[in-house]
Amino acid sequence: MRAEPQPPRENSVVTAAIYHDGVRTSTHDSLAETFGKLREAEGGMAWIGLHRPTEAELLSVAAEFDLHALAVEDALEAHQRPKLERYGDTLFVVLRAARYLDAVEEVDFGELHVFVGPDFVITVRHGAAPDLAAVRRRMENTPDLLKRGPEAVLYAILDAVVDGYAPVVAGVENDVDEIETEVFRGDPTVSRRIYELSREVVEFARATRPLTRILEGLSAGFEKYGIDEELRRYLRDVADHATHVTERVDGFRLALQDILAVNATLVTQQQNEEMKQLAQAGHAQNEEIKKISAWAAILFAPTLVGTIYGMNFETMPELGWVFGYPFALVLMALVCLGLYVVFKRRDWL
Repeated sequence: MRAEPQPPRENSVVTAAIYHDGVRTSTHDSLAETFGKLREAEGGMAWIGLHRPTEAELLSVAAEFDLHALAVEDALEAHQRPKLERYGDTLFVVLRAARYLDAVEEVDFGELHVFVGPDFVITVRHGAAPDLAAVRRRMENTPDLLKRGPEAVLYAILDAVVDGYAPVVAGVENDVDEIETEVFRGDPTVSRRIYELSREVVEFARATRPLTRILEGLSAGFEKYGIDEELRRYLRDVADHATHVTERVDGFRLALQDILAVNATLVTQQQNEEMKQLAQAGHAQNEEIKKISAWAAILFAPTLVGTIYGMNFETMPELGWVFGYPFALVLMALVCLGLYVVFKRRDWL
């Protein structure tokens, strides 16, 4: 997982706009202008996008829209797990968007906090994903959907986050296929790759699994809060996609566990084969050493006899014997033959 903290900008307001009946009526560069215009516009909705806001900026938003202190604290600190909280008329949703970086085979996660109230939507983004500008363009191009209010914006954001998981699923699936090939090819570096991808999949599961609970929580409030029937259909569609992603991620985890087990088995078999080859090589070496030792002993016998009879002593008893030389030759031959027979019976030769 890639996490590269960046310092907050002096002005973290990405886009702040006021909408009436699904149409943007004004755009503002500062939060104060946005707050003032929203107070003047009856029946309007403010959609404010923030990227790594400062504490002062977020506190000013909290004071204007009466955001709960615990939710504001979570949005400031980030590093939250996906969740859904309701504080009075305000929904607080934490999402973890993801994008797949093919060049380094990593999943880059971004954290998104969404405040949804009766007449406002505030997004606090930590990271590059998701592309909320695309979400805003989509909603502005479909005013019939946007005029359904802040819940419609929340739906569009959830839909964008879940749709953003599709390339990640495809990238991880491709990595799993490549790893399977490497395992059976005997690549020595595959164990490290399995471990690193398993970490990515675990992190991905932590981002996707809570989504089903979030969407179930939203569905549970449909009747109580009078959610539009069309929005209910849209949210159910997002829930189906989220469930599909969660099932795929769980499948990746099981597949990687099986691949790791197979790789461990193959590595063990390879080690056993190497040990067997080493044992065979050691046995062959021992046989060669036995042969060399046997021939060395056989050749040592005539050398010993010849060395004794080669000494320059005049009083050696066999020097004056007419059969001394033939006797020495026969003695050497008998000793060599005897040693050869002994070593042959013991399978040294």
